[in-house]
Amino acid sequence: MGTRGTTTRANVLAFALAVSTLASCSTLQFTRETRTSGRFRATGIAVTIMGFDLPKSALDIARENASDSRATNLKVERAEVFPSLGWFDWVLDILSVRRAVITGTWGFSGEG
Repeated sequence: MGTRGTTTRANVLAFALAVSTLASCSTLQFTRETRTSGRFRATGIAVTIMGFDLPKSALDIARENASDSRATNLKVERAEVFPSLGWFDWVLDILSVRRAVITGTWGFSGEG
């Protein structure tokens, strides 16, 4: 009986470790259109369990990742979260993996 509890704790710990590893995925890409400006694309992945986003919401991860680049004059033009079920998003709050993508521009395009 004692080994069953230990096995369950080990499984929960392994699952928590896997979730935290997966939950911290993000990417950031910059492309240059002129010497002082261009476009960017940032992504973030988060796991949602019973309404809690780990480590935080995917959209927050993507936005913070872009902000941490310290690129001048960042302007977000588009933000998407997938999957999105509209009013039925509460279903995804039970257990899901969400991916957010933000795109926009950076810098100053008026070279002179």
